[in-house]
Amino acid sequence: MQLTPLNLPKAPLKLKRKDGVVYVECLIRRKELILTPEEWVRQHVLHFLIEKGVPKGLIASEVSLKYNERSKRADVVIFGRDQQPRFIVECKAKDVLLTEAVFRQIAAYNHTLQVEYLMMTNGIQHIYAHIDKVSGQLKYLQNFPEELHL
Repeated sequence: MQLTPLNLPKAPLKLKRKDGVVYVECLIRRKELILTPEEWVRQHVLHFLIEKGVPKGLIASEVSLKYNERSKRADVVIFGRDQQPRFIVECKAKDVLLTEAVFRQIAAYNHTLQVEYLMMTNGIQHIYAHIDKVSGQLKYLQNFPEELHL
Protein backbone atom coordinates (compact mmCIF):
# COMPACT_ATOMS: atom_id res chain seq x y z
CA MET A 1 0.00 0.00 0.00
CA GLN A 2 1.26 3.44 -0.91
CA LEU A 3 1.17 5.83 2.07
CA THR A 4 -0.29 8.88 0.39
CA PRO A 5 -0.58 12.34 1.96
CA LEU A 6 -4.07 13.37 3.05
CA ASN A 7 -5.86 16.66 3.62
CA LEU A 8 -5.48 16.09 7.37
CA PRO A 9 -2.61 16.93 9.73
CA LYS A 10 0.26 14.45 9.52
CA ALA A 11 -0.29 11.83 12.20
CA PRO A 12 2.50 10.09 14.14
CA LEU A 13 1.35 6.59 13.24
CA LYS A 14 3.21 3.54 14.52
CA LEU A 15 3.70 1.28 11.51
CA LYS A 16 5.16 -2.21 11.46
CA ARG A 17 5.82 -4.62 8.61
CA LYS A 18 5.38 -8.38 9.19
CA ASP A 19 5.64 -10.96 6.43
CA GLY A 20 5.17 -8.29 3.75
CA VAL A 21 2.03 -6.83 5.38
CA VAL A 22 2.00 -3.36 6.92
CA TYR A 23 0.23 -2.93 10.27
CA VAL A 24 -0.69 0.21 12.19
CA GLU A 25 -1.17 0.47 15.94
CA CYS A 26 -4.65 1.88 16.51
CA LEU A 27 -4.58 4.82 18.88
CA ILE A 28 -8.06 4.00 20.23
CA ARG A 29 -8.35 0.20 20.08
CA ARG A 30 -4.72 -0.28 21.17
CA LYS A 31 -4.06 -3.15 18.82
CA GLU A 32 -2.31 -3.68 15.51
CA LEU A 33 -4.52 -3.55 12.43
CA ILE A 34 -3.73 -4.25 8.80
CA LEU A 35 -3.07 -0.91 7.16
CA THR A 36 -5.67 -0.73 4.39
CA PRO A 37 -6.33 2.51 2.49
CA GLU A 38 -9.45 3.09 4.64
CA GLU A 39 -7.53 2.39 7.86
CA TRP A 40 -4.91 4.94 6.75
CA VAL A 41 -7.68 7.57 6.61
CA ARG A 42 -9.34 6.40 9.85
CA GLN A 43 -6.11 6.59 11.86
CA HIS A 44 -5.42 10.11 10.58
CA VAL A 45 -8.98 11.12 11.49
CA LEU A 46 -8.53 9.77 15.03
CA HIS A 47 -5.39 11.90 15.48
CA PHE A 48 -7.22 14.89 13.94
CA LEU A 49 -10.08 14.56 16.44
CA ILE A 50 -7.69 14.46 19.38
CA GLU A 51 -5.84 17.47 17.97
CA LYS A 52 -9.22 19.26 17.85
CA GLY A 53 -9.57 18.68 21.59
CA VAL A 54 -11.81 15.63 21.67
CA PRO A 55 -10.75 13.54 24.71
CA LYS A 56 -9.34 10.18 23.63
CA GLY A 57 -11.58 8.41 26.16
CA LEU A 58 -14.71 9.70 24.40
CA ILE A 59 -13.73 8.30 20.99
CA ALA A 60 -14.66 4.80 19.86
CA SER A 61 -13.61 3.11 16.63
CA GLU A 62 -15.50 0.40 14.73
CA VAL A 63 -18.63 0.72 16.87
CA SER A 64 -21.08 -2.17 16.45
CA LEU A 65 -24.74 -1.32 15.96
CA LYS A 66 -27.92 -2.80 14.53
CA TYR A 67 -29.87 -1.30 11.62
CA ASN A 68 -32.88 -3.15 10.19
CA GLU A 69 -31.84 -6.22 12.18
CA ARG A 70 -28.44 -6.22 10.46
CA SER A 71 -25.10 -5.78 12.20
CA LYS A 72 -23.18 -2.69 11.09
CA ARG A 73 -20.02 -0.89 12.23
CA ALA A 74 -19.62 2.87 12.41
CA ASP A 75 -16.01 3.87 11.73
CA VAL A 76 -15.75 6.43 14.53
CA VAL A 77 -18.22 7.59 17.16
CA ILE A 78 -17.59 10.42 19.61
CA PHE A 79 -19.53 10.15 22.85
CA GLY A 80 -20.46 12.86 25.32
CA ARG A 81 -19.41 12.69 28.95
CA ASP A 82 -22.92 11.30 29.59
CA GLN A 83 -21.99 8.29 27.37
CA GLN A 84 -24.51 9.32 24.70
CA PRO A 85 -23.28 9.34 21.08
CA ARG A 86 -22.77 12.85 19.69
CA PHE A 87 -20.84 12.52 16.42
CA ILE A 88 -20.39 9.85 13.72
CA VAL A 89 -17.47 9.80 11.30
CA GLU A 90 -17.58 7.66 8.17
CA CYS A 91 -14.14 7.10 6.63
CA LYS A 92 -13.51 5.97 3.10
CA ALA A 93 -10.27 5.31 1.23
CA LYS A 94 -8.73 8.28 -0.56
CA ASP A 95 -9.92 7.10 -3.98
CA VAL A 96 -13.56 6.61 -2.90
CA LEU A 97 -15.86 9.48 -3.79
CA LEU A 98 -18.19 10.85 -1.10
CA THR A 99 -21.46 10.13 -2.86
CA GLU A 100 -25.11 9.87 -1.93
CA ALA A 101 -24.49 6.20 -1.12
CA VAL A 102 -21.95 7.19 1.55
CA PHE A 103 -24.45 9.68 2.96
CA ARG A 104 -27.12 6.96 3.07
CA GLN A 105 -24.67 4.72 4.94
CA ILE A 106 -23.95 7.29 7.65
CA ALA A 107 -27.66 8.20 7.80
CA ALA A 108 -28.48 4.54 8.47
CA TYR A 109 -25.99 4.52 11.36
CA ASN A 110 -27.54 7.69 12.67
CA HIS A 111 -30.99 6.13 12.57
CA THR A 112 -29.71 3.97 15.43
CA LEU A 113 -27.30 6.37 17.18
CA GLN A 114 -29.27 9.66 16.88
CA VAL A 115 -26.28 12.04 16.96
CA GLU A 116 -26.11 15.78 16.30
CA TYR A 117 -23.04 15.78 14.04
CA LEU A 118 -21.87 13.81 11.04
CA MET A 119 -18.56 13.78 9.19
CA MET A 120 -17.81 11.95 5.97
CA THR A 121 -14.24 11.88 4.73
CA ASN A 122 -11.97 10.17 2.26
CA GLY A 123 -8.98 11.95 3.76
CA ILE A 124 -9.01 14.53 0.98
CA GLN A 125 -12.58 15.85 1.09
CA HIS A 126 -14.41 16.32 4.39
CA ILE A 127 -18.15 16.91 4.66
CA TYR A 128 -19.56 18.04 8.01
CA ALA A 129 -23.22 18.30 8.96
CA HIS A 130 -25.31 19.24 11.98
CA ILE A 131 -28.73 17.71 12.63
CA ASP A 132 -31.13 19.86 14.60
CA LYS A 133 -32.60 17.54 17.25
CA VAL A 134 -35.90 19.46 17.36
CA SER A 135 -36.66 19.99 13.67
CA GLY A 136 -34.60 17.12 12.29
CA GLN A 137 -33.17 19.45 9.66
CA LEU A 138 -29.70 18.81 8.30
CA LYS A 139 -27.34 21.76 7.86
CA TYR A 140 -23.99 21.37 6.15
CA LEU A 141 -21.06 23.04 7.90
CA GLN A 142 -17.93 24.53 6.35
CA ASN A 143 -15.58 23.14 9.00
CA PHE A 144 -15.28 20.83 11.97
CA PRO A 145 -17.91 21.93 14.54
CA GLU A 146 -16.02 23.92 17.15
CA GLU A 147 -19.21 24.11 19.27
CA LEU A 148 -19.27 20.35 19.86
CA HIS A 149 -20.63 19.84 23.37
CA LEU A 150 -19.34 16.72 25.00
